[in-house]
Amino acid sequence: MTDRQELAWLDAHAQADLVRTGQIGADELVEAAIGRIEAANATVGAVPITDYERARKQAGDPEFRRALTGSEPPGPLAGVPFLLKDLGAACAGLEATQGSGLLAGFVPGQDSTLVERFKSGGLLILGRSNSAEFGVLPTTEPRRHGPTRNPWDLGRSAGGSSGGAAAAVAAGLVPLAHANDAGGSIRIPAACCGVFGLKPTRARTPLGPQVGDLMNGLASEHVVSRSVRDSAAALDLIAGPAPGDPYPAPPPPGPFRDAVAKPPRRLRIAFTTRAGTDTLHASCVEAVLQAARLCADLGHTVTEDAPAPAMPDVADAFLDVWAAGVSSAITAQSTVAGRTPAPEAVEELTWWLYERGRSLSSAHYLLQIGHLQRTARALAAFHDSYDVLISAVTASPPPPLGFCAHGDPEQQLARALDFAHETPLANLTGQPAMSVPLHQDPAGLPVGVQFTGRYGDEHTLLALAAQLEQARPWARLRPPVTHP
Repeated sequence: MTDRQELAWLDAHAQADLVRTGQIGADELVEAAIGRIEAANATVGAVPITDYERARKQAGDPEFRRALTGSEPPGPLAGVPFLLKDLGAACAGLEATQGSGLLAGFVPGQDSTLVERFKSGGLLILGRSNSAEFGVLPTTEPRRHGPTRNPWDLGRSAGGSSGGAAAAVAAGLVPLAHANDAGGSIRIPAACCGVFGLKPTRARTPLGPQVGDLMNGLASEHVVSRSVRDSAAALDLIAGPAPGDPYPAPPPPGPFRDAVAKPPRRLRIAFTTRAGTDTLHASCVEAVLQAARLCADLGHTVTEDAPAPAMPDVADAFLDVWAAGVSSAITAQSTVAGRTPAPEAVEELTWWLYERGRSLSSAHYLLQIGHLQRTARALAAFHDSYDVLISAVTASPPPPLGFCAHGDPEQQLARALDFAHETPLANLTGQPAMSVPLHQDPAGLPVGVQFTGRYGDEHTLLALAAQLEQARPWARLRPPVTHP
C-alpha cells in the first residue's frame, strides 16, 4: 500500500492503477484530494470554486466502482481527482465565472464536448481552478477570486491564465488539471510552477458545442500535469473532431500514449536565445542552453538557429485579434448568462480590450488576420529544416505578484507581452508547443523551456518530452509550499 503522504505525489496513472488493483478506492482518492485543497487553498488560492459532492457521488456509485476494477475500466486516468479551469469548459451545474464578477453565480446547464470527454474517461471533477479574468493576462490575479500564489514562492505569480491549475498540480493537490491556451496560458503557468504543459495543434481538441473556433484558431484545450504520460493519456481522451467542427487537425499516426513508449528518432533541433524582448533573463538563457546540450547528449542534432519572425513583428496584429476575441467572448457569455457588460463589472484591462475589440472594423480585422497568416507560413517553413525549436517560455523566472497591475491598460499589456516572450507565436501558427520543467534559477524558482514542433506533430514532442523526463526527472522536485 502506498504511504498516504506520498499518494499526492503520484501521477494520475499511478493513482488510477492503485484504484484499478483495489489497493485504494476512488472515494479515498477524492477525500484525500479534498483535504489537500482545503488545507492549501487559503495559502495558494488555486481552487476558488468547489463541488465536492459531485465527485463524492460519482466515486461512491456502485456501477462506477465496479467499472474501475473491471476488465475494461473507462481509461488509464479513471478514478483520479481533477479540476476544470474557470475559463471555458462548461459543466452542467458547476458555477463558471470566467474569473469575472460579471458572471458571478452563473451556472451552465449543459456540458461542453470537452467536459463530456473528461467525464467519459472517469476523471472526478472537484471544482474549478483559478483563472485570470477572461484569460487576458499571463498571471492569475483576478479581482473576483484573488491571486493564485506560486507554491515555490508565495510572493510570486503562478503564471496565467491557467495559474490555478498549474499551482494545484505543483502543490500536490491533484495530479493533473484542465487548462487552455490562446497565447501561452498552458505553457506560461507550467513554466512558472515547474510542471509539464503541452498546447496541442490547432483543432486537435474540441471547443463545442457552443463554439467552433476561438480567436480565429488561437485557442486550444488540454491539461497541465505532473508527468508526460498523463499529458499523452489526457490528449488521447479528449482529442478528435466533433460533429460540426469548422476544421479538423491532421489525424495523428496513432494513440498519443504510443509516443511516450519509446525514444524518438534522431531529431533535427534548433535552439535560440534571441528574445522578442531585449530583457531575456540570464536564467532563461541558461535554461535554453542547458536544454540544447541535453538534447545533443541524447544523440540529437542541435543547431543554433531561429525563424525570422518574432513576437514584436506581429504584436499589434495579435493584439487586435486577441481584443476582438475577448470582446466576442464577453458578449457571448453575457448573453447566455443574461448579463449586460459594464465597466464596473470587469477589470480595467478587460474593459479596455472589450472596447478595442468592438471598435475594430471588419476590414481591419481581416487585414490583421492576413498578416498573422503570412507570419504563420514563414514560421512553419522553418520546420522544413528542423523537427523542433527550443526557446524560452517566459522572459524571466516567475515575477512578483502584481507585476502586471501597474499603469494604464496599454502599459499592462506591454508588460504582459514582454514577459510572455514568444509563446503566442505557436498560437497564431497552430503548431503544438510544450513547456518542460528542466531548469531552476539560483533561487530555486522553476524556469520552463519551450519546445515547438511541426503542425500536427504532437507525437514527436511527447516522445522527446518523455526522453527528457527520463534523463532529468522532475517529479522529485517539490515546492516548499505544498499540501500538509
